[in-house]
Amino acid sequence: MSKEKKAAIELAKSYLADAKERGNEALISWEEVRAELFTSEEIRESDMRVAIMTELIRARNEMNISQRDLEALSGVKQPIISRMEAGVTSPQLDTVLKVLAPLGKTLYVGDLNMPVAHGASQVSEHVEEYNGTT
Repeated sequence: MSKEKKAAIELAKSYLADAKERGNEALISWEEVRAELFTSEEIRESDMRVAIMTELIRARNEMNISQRDLEALSGVKQPIISRMEAGVTSPQLDTVLKVLAPLGKTLYVGDLNMPVAHGASQVSEHVEEYNGTT
């Protein structure tokens, strides 16, 4: 862990101690704490990881597939899937793709400034074109 991160954690601990001492008037939002601790790039990367894992979990639950079932379908070991879903690991891209494929999901590279619905329709067009259905 870098010196900067250690210092940020200590700062967060001091905020919490101060909040406990002063009561509710000292409370600040998670967004304020997060902005203090992390760069905008780190926040964006974290938000993307959370969005991907949230979608993976949602799709797995909707399909009534356990992590063990997903292991059998994807070839990725259940403990790795568990760590991915819990956010305690940053899996390699090929691992994410292996886990998403049996769920009927994939990743695509899109413009961060483009609305999601527009980007999703472009992906659908490319998939249809690739599959020869257009």
